[in-house]
Amino acid sequence: MEDVIIIGGGPCGLSAAIECERLGLSAVIVEKYNIVQSIYLYPTHMQFFSTAELLEIGNVPFSTPNDKPFRYEALAYYRKVAEHFGLRVHNYEEAQEIKRKDDGTFEVHTVNRRGQTIVHKGRNVVVATGYFDHPNYLGIPGEDKDKVTHYFREAHPYTRTHVAIIGGSNSAVDAAMELVRVGAHIDMVYRGSGVSEHIKPWVRPLFESMVQKGKISLHLGSRVNEILDDSIRLLHSDGSTSELDNDFVLALTGFRPDRKLLSSVGVEMSEDMDKPVYDPQTMESSVPGVYVGGVIASGRNANEVFIESGRWHGRYIAEHIVGRHRGQTERE
Repeated sequence: MEDVIIIGGGPCGLSAAIECERLGLSAVIVEKYNIVQSIYLYPTHMQFFSTAELLEIGNVPFSTPNDKPFRYEALAYYRKVAEHFGLRVHNYEEAQEIKRKDDGTFEVHTVNRRGQTIVHKGRNVVVATGYFDHPNYLGIPGEDKDKVTHYFREAHPYTRTHVAIIGGSNSAVDAAMELVRVGAHIDMVYRGSGVSEHIKPWVRPLFESMVQKGKISLHLGSRVNEILDDSIRLLHSDGSTSELDNDFVLALTGFRPDRKLLSSVGVEMSEDMDKPVYDPQTMESSVPGVYVGGVIASGRNANEVFIESGRWHGRYIAEHIVGRHRGQTERE
């Protein structure tokens, strides 16, 4: 019987385990893939918007010679932190369901990569599952074609091909800038009147320069409404349509948290099913003993919670569990 079962081995899940162990609570992490899987899925050469200090957990310094750390540095850092604290992580084990027992404890039912079912028992559960596994699908004809992906890793496979990027956020702009370097023909399609206001300030002028030079064809006020084998069809805000030659589609339309685990144990959701109901001071959900950590606590906009803020959730959770246990002991 663990004090805390943490579902999700991202930075927020790791931080929660560290904080629980520091306060004398036994904690085990169940992770569907390997630790910090979301960061692993970032583009290979991605540079963070945040400084290294804002990504630190467990008071372990994140050393880097760069102003902003790169993906590969973050992977190495979080591996080092997990090893430093000797965190118990069950890798490649997917949580399927959370069950609340009559005595108030919980069972987390998981399946490992060999198909074996495992049951973890604990007094508390923290759901910190992130969101990068679940892209926002467009729901258009052709989206299931092999030429379409919701993840951009690196530019080389797209050398001198026609690539459509759907989206106008940092991920879309970063992908476009990398594709320019390999000579790809880039069509960037975005339904807004301009790309996001939150584009990294050191990237925006370079991006705008590439657009002005014709290296990136920017289609604003437009959306892709069909993906064909050798082309894509656009619908523009004025009602007109057009068709563009195309080899590959990068649908960088963002991601959403999957809240089925919370629903399985009866956590109350907001009226529009946008986010779980929880106490922001303790991160405890409507089900006593079930906590949320990291982006799973956010609303429709997953960018409400970042590593910078979510890394503190574990401290709130651990302090609340210990405080409640102390109160129960005093009453007894």
